[in-house]
Amino acid sequence: MEQREVYFSGMVQGVGFRYTAQRIASRYQVTGYVRNLPDGRVHLVAEGDPRELDQFIAEICQQMEGYIKSVDTRRLPATGQFARFFIKH
Repeated sequence: MEQREVYFSGMVQGVGFRYTAQRIASRYQVTGYVRNLPDGRVHLVAEGDPRELDQFIAEICQQMEGYIKSVDTRRLPATGQFARFFIKH
């Protein structure tokens, strides 16, 4: 199990990014959250099997590619702190 901390920048707020990420997450065995940041980026934290995480993040990037300028990803050990994937307000 692994944790991914991902920062998406570009035109990623106000375009349904968080809801798209949550909908996509429902098709994968991942937990964590997605939230908007005050600086205009979207912050995503997800935990799961590395292959599931790769596919989950790749699908977000594919569906939202017209809005994403850059993606910064960090790989960390999983913490097991999340029960589901949710939008954090």
